[in-house]
Amino acid sequence: MSGQLSYNTMAQELLEQLPRGAFLSVRAKERINTMTIGWGAIGYFWNLPVLMVAVRYSRYTFDLLKEARDFSVSVPLNADFKKSLAGTGSKSGRDMDKFKVFSLKAEKGKSIESPVIGNCGLVYECRLIFKQTMDPELLAPELRQKFYAQEDYHVMYYGEIVSVYLNSK
Repeated sequence: MSGQLSYNTMAQELLEQLPRGAFLSVRAKERINTMTIGWGAIGYFWNLPVLMVAVRYSRYTFDLLKEARDFSVSVPLNADFKKSLAGTGSKSGRDMDKFKVFSLKAEKGKSIESPVIGNCGLVYECRLIFKQTMDPELLAPELRQKFYAQEDYHVMYYGEIVSVYLNSK
């Protein structure tokens, strides 16, 4: 396991992996879950390094984020997680323990209550600082038609990046 990295040291790796998937993990009291995300942004807001993730209202993770104070994004840096990414993106944590079913190790975060994915590669630990619901009326019509035909919109979660590190073997 490596030491602490600057928030932007491996931003390119994060942004290149997102279209292939990363794990968003969260804890709300005793409940934990992970899901696959393919969208996100890294930047600098309010004089803080920030990672923004989008979660649909229909997701179990959305329910947990109502109570959570933080989240993690674990970015696979090798192909070993391809099947797990597919499974955690298509199955609900309401119905199963995704960590068990997809052979993922939920490890304790260094700075947050939410778990991280063990031996995944690149880990961002984030403290939740802002939530923003989508206003469909402000969304370009072609995007609304393409991505929200079922009207299952996203909430944007902004997390202050409090720790970044490598956790692969």
